[in-house]
Amino acid sequence: MQELQISNILLGLAVTTVIIAIIAVILFKKLQSARYEIATQTDKVTEDRHNGIVELDNQTASMKTDYASKKEIYDSLVRQIAIYSDDIELIELGFYEPIFDFDASDKYKEEINKCKEQQKGLLRIKDTAGAIYCTIEWKVGGSSAEGRKMTQRGIRLTARAFNNECDAAIANCTWKNMVKMQERITKAFEAINKLNESNHILISEAYLQLKIDEIRLNFEYKEKKQREREEQAEIKAQMREEAKIEAEILKAEKEAIKEEARYKKALDEAKHELETANDDSRAELEAKIAALQANLVEAEQKHQRAESMAQQTKRGHVYVISNIGSFGEDVYKVGMTRRLEPMDRVKELGDASVPFSFDVHAMIHTKDAPTLERELHNIFDQKRVNMVNRRKEFFVISLDEIKKAVSSILGDEAEFVETAVAQDYHETKAMRQQAQLKQDIANGQVVESQHSAPQFADAI
Repeated sequence: MQELQISNILLGLAVTTVIIAIIAVILFKKLQSARYEIATQTDKVTEDRHNGIVELDNQTASMKTDYASKKEIYDSLVRQIAIYSDDIELIELGFYEPIFDFDASDKYKEEINKCKEQQKGLLRIKDTAGAIYCTIEWKVGGSSAEGRKMTQRGIRLTARAFNNECDAAIANCTWKNMVKMQERITKAFEAINKLNESNHILISEAYLQLKIDEIRLNFEYKEKKQREREEQAEIKAQMREEAKIEAEILKAEKEAIKEEARYKKALDEAKHELETANDDSRAELEAKIAALQANLVEAEQKHQRAESMAQQTKRGHVYVISNIGSFGEDVYKVGMTRRLEPMDRVKELGDASVPFSFDVHAMIHTKDAPTLERELHNIFDQKRVNMVNRRKEFFVISLDEIKKAVSSILGDEAEFVETAVAQDYHETKAMRQQAQLKQDIANGQVVESQHSAPQFADAI
């Protein structure tokens, strides 16, 4: 009985083991199938992703090509529009470089007249060597004469259209649009010739070139005329300055002579009094005579300096000044004055032309002020604030660079003031900050604890 129970137990275990094995096999197969399916789906997703990336790359490349093509068309259209519009940036259009560069405006006037005479000469020529010509002989109703009349009318209309376009370009030409006005004439030449293709009427390249020369000559003539007016104004200003200096020197010389004569007279009277003076007043008179002698020496020195300034026209001062409130930091004016009182010139510069007064960093007295000024301007030439009008004396430069340049010319003779006081500017800025602080407090934007250390952006 016991053996039968053991046998049943073993049989049950065997059956259970078989069932477990069968279940394990089934689960294993399902697991393998699931893995295969996952791998398949993963591969499909990877493939789809790769295909998507390839498609995106192809679309991107196509879009780039399409963009480049359309950008080229757009740029071409902008350039064409620019010929008739003043709203395009100068940097896109280029700057005009002088072609003729004559010394005087009268020479430009002569060349303009010559250019117009050459144009008239070409218009008189009726064959292919002329300004406008027809490449075939037309007949109208079988008549060569009528054909020639039609051709001449076409040539006159072409000349009128092209000349009007050129005249408009020349009349409207300024420094801002000179380059595009030249292009406008060329475009008109191409457009009219294209319209006349069916008539076989052409404007010659030689006539086009004369029109280009005409607009260049007219533009350069106007620029030269403007420069001459500016130079004349500068010369007149220099003449006024020289007259003022001469008057100042003459006045100083006269005052020195009067002062010298006054001290001589007073000294003679004091010496005469000394001869008859008693012992009590002698000491006082001797002190008075010593003071008068010192004053006389000083007056004689003033007289000599005035005479020297009158004789030496190049003697003067080269000044280095700044104006932070008006021009910002690291902008200096390097100029020259022959005034006996050079600070008078600095005060003049700051009186009306700028909102704040100038700070003086150096006032260099020299026997040849024009040469020193010219040498410094040459050294700093590429750092001018105004690169067009070279008579303007402002430079974007540090004070150390100016000191080194002066030292290289004069040695260590010149003294410089490093710090710009800029009192009016800083006081104005402080007043604006205080006004802003009060306004912020009134608006509740600043609390009382912050008053001790307010932080504001520059108001100027």
